[in-house]
Amino acid sequence: MSDPDSPVVTRIAPSPTGMMHIGTARAALFNWLFARHTGGKFLLRIEDTDRERSTPQAVEAIFAGLRWLGLEPDAAPVFQFSRAEHHRAAAMDLLARGAAYRCYMTVDELAEERERARAEGRPVRSPWRDREAPPGTNAPHVIRLRAPQDGDTIVDDLVKGRVAFRNRELDDLILIRADGTPTYNLAVVADDHDMGVTHVIRGDDHLANTPRQMQIYQALGWSPPKFGHLPLIHGPDGAKLSKRHGAQAVSEFADMGYLPEAMRNYLARLGWGHGDDEIFSDAEAIAWFEIADVVSAPARLDWPKLNHVNQHYIRLADDTRLAALVMDVLRSREAHLPHDVAARLARTIPLVKEGAKTVLELTDLVLFALRPHDTPLADKARNLFTEEVKARLARLAANLGDAPEWTSSAMHERLKTFADAEGGFGKFGPALRAILAAGAVAPDLASALAALDRGESLARIADALSQVQ
Repeated sequence: MSDPDSPVVTRIAPSPTGMMHIGTARAALFNWLFARHTGGKFLLRIEDTDRERSTPQAVEAIFAGLRWLGLEPDAAPVFQFSRAEHHRAAAMDLLARGAAYRCYMTVDELAEERERARAEGRPVRSPWRDREAPPGTNAPHVIRLRAPQDGDTIVDDLVKGRVAFRNRELDDLILIRADGTPTYNLAVVADDHDMGVTHVIRGDDHLANTPRQMQIYQALGWSPPKFGHLPLIHGPDGAKLSKRHGAQAVSEFADMGYLPEAMRNYLARLGWGHGDDEIFSDAEAIAWFEIADVVSAPARLDWPKLNHVNQHYIRLADDTRLAALVMDVLRSREAHLPHDVAARLARTIPLVKEGAKTVLELTDLVLFALRPHDTPLADKARNLFTEEVKARLARLAANLGDAPEWTSSAMHERLKTFADAEGGFGKFGPALRAILAAGAVAPDLASALAALDRGESLARIADALSQVQ
């Protein structure tokens, strides 16, 4: 096993063949937390050996996803395809050690052997395992690992505990294909060794690869890293996470208005925890994180809990940062924006952000403050403006115009005093809300007035009264 005294080195090794899945993000987070907890390093490898499916856009999606999550690696990324010669060198070393052999089975012979193996309930066995190729043979061939056929390959998994794999049930896996390209398991072992990786923390779906990779390590005389396989993330119904459960990609969660610090907090709780703590800082997560505390059962994506966590972080977020995020959403919606939009957002966001679970909801909550003061009243709202209500609103406008300060608390006191004198909020409140909200969602009347400021508030009241003369 890896040297317990050596610095911890973890890695995340996604394939750039599509979106960055939330499961990959959770694995990256756990690797990052463990590296930070132990004072080690967190590395990134791009496994781009599938040249047909790997794209520059998918590589950038990985970089962007890690940047957004705040999980920057501690060194420049390693690209697996560029290391093919190192992988082939490892295969040649195995041949020299007698731990690998050249297999000259033709396509037809391999198909026949697969049929026999399937019928007999055993793995594929190559006749070339114990047969030397004739001198001068230059026929197409692959290079296979001469894997042990007796006993077990034991994985002392950091999450799942001891897992035994019967060697007789494992075939002699191909290391180098007939076209000379290295296979996945060989490349992973060579790269992890050369990168100094001490702990491989990855998804449960990689567990079947682990005994094969351990056999390669042993055959090369290298100390294998410690392995920990994380439970998969399931949907709320307990089924494997899929499109029908909603967002799967990191970018989708960002587009839906979740904050990266909320995602780190929430993802950490998917399969790991510290007592009953639901909300915790990065510093606390780093201090508390232990691989031994990761549970082996699949985690379930819980949207209400994610929304609760995100709402907490929106409350804590800097208002200037939230304003920038809201502006991004408004631009994506091609919304018409007033010339003083920045000032309006600065006044409004502190008053409404506690009610927002996502940045998208926060954007909806500030829309009332961005409407022009001459926005036409809805037909339903016009029915509220009786002669009595119009008279009260005119008196309210005069009353508010004399207010020495225009804050939420000041507006609350002035509205309360006015309502007491007029027989209650019900005498004018619904009509005032219709004016201030301009057809959008709006907070309480005092907060709406404070967000709109004196000039805009009085202009909206005056314009509404002019519409119902």
